[in-house]
Amino acid sequence: MKQVFRSKLAWVFGWAWIVFAAWNAWDLISRGSMPSALIAGAVLGVITVLVGLLALRPAIISEEGGVRVRNPFRTAYVPWSSVDQVRVSNAIVIVAGDTTIRCWSPQPSARERAKATRRANKAQAQAQASDQRQHDAAAAGRTHADWVAQQLSEMAVLRKRNASGAISMSWSPVAIAGLAVAVALVVVTIALT
Repeated sequence: MKQVFRSKLAWVFGWAWIVFAAWNAWDLISRGSMPSALIAGAVLGVITVLVGLLALRPAIISEEGGVRVRNPFRTAYVPWSSVDQVRVSNAIVIVAGDTTIRCWSPQPSARERAKATRRANKAQAQAQASDQRQHDAAAAGRTHADWVAQQLSEMAVLRKRNASGAISMSWSPVAIAGLAVAVALVVVTIALT
């Protein structure tokens, strides 16, 4: 079963920007006048490519045979049997032998980390002897990234037998093409204005 982990706020912001950009592109085409429409279109295009690369593309996708990590320009695949450790620092890091993969999304912010620590301290202070309260206190100190790392670690143990493929890293042709289009927009705009 495929499961996708990403920053929901970035995803919502990214799609809101795409709608905004499409509306503005239509307005520039229907009512714009040269050269200001060309300049505005180039700026809009470059920002849209950056939003797509930085907000919409990054994700961690758990598959039956392994985990796929999509960063802005690269995609990594690690079979479950190769996952040695999943840890969280300022990003989720998957360690597989000599390979270390840093995941762009979801990332814990310093503010989110501090808030989780305050919740944990408060919950632990209120915890009594009951197991449920102690479990709640432990869960209160986690960020979304901590939860994702725990899920990935559990999947690595449970799905080790179903592992398939080998560790691979590849460049994303779509991301490279998007960046090339953004550069071409800037070059054409500079040449024509």
